[in-house]
Amino acid sequence: MSAKAKQASRVVAAVHGRKTLAPELEFVPGLADALREAYDVKGLVELYQRFSAGDGFIDATMRRTIWRALALRCGPGLQVGVNAGFKHIETFDIGAGVFIGSQAIVQGRFDGTCIIGDNTWIGPQVFLDARDLVIGECVGFGPGSKVLGSEHNGIPADVPIIRTDLEIRPVRIGDWVDIGTNATILPGVTIGKGAIIGAGAVVTEDVPPFAIVAGVPAKFLRWRPESEAARSAEGK
Repeated sequence: MSAKAKQASRVVAAVHGRKTLAPELEFVPGLADALREAYDVKGLVELYQRFSAGDGFIDATMRRTIWRALALRCGPGLQVGVNAGFKHIETFDIGAGVFIGSQAIVQGRFDGTCIIGDNTWIGPQVFLDARDLVIGECVGFGPGSKVLGSEHNGIPADVPIIRTDLEIRPVRIGDWVDIGTNATILPGVTIGKGAIIGAGAVVTEDVPPFAIVAGVPAKFLRWRPESEAARSAEGK
């Protein structure tokens, strides 16, 4: 095989992003209501552990049903992967057709805000600090990517940092954003609609809509082709 043949790429259709939302299984809403009446929050969390590691139909169905029973709101079509975890799920507002990958962690706070928009794909081993997090529609999180929403202020300096007050700063991720594998979004950052965050990037500042950024710390590379920003830049 020639070197050229080895390097050839292929273009295939997206799966999650183009998938039509399948009708919810008829029994799921009723089962979620029944579980909510039969168990308190602690009981539902314990029940979840029975089904968290299985990969079959029953386990997958019970995972999404328990998420639905616990969440503040949960749209149809949720998929929850093996060993996906959560904290303070009672604060989560989850849209329709959301995918939560295996071993992903969504960590909320008892008085926090976590909104996940429709058709968002959260890859395996993603960590979301969801204490003040709003994610738009059709957002993609590559495997191992992270959103950090808080940090210790380090004051006073004569005590261990982990004992100092925690500053929670809002993170806002617009519609259509794509976040690359192992990228990290730091507290207080807003990412504009349709932006692309490169793999391994550390995003410390706001990212404008339809920008492509990469690096540590992340820097602007270019505008996405055919976006209004790109056309404006070309016209200068």
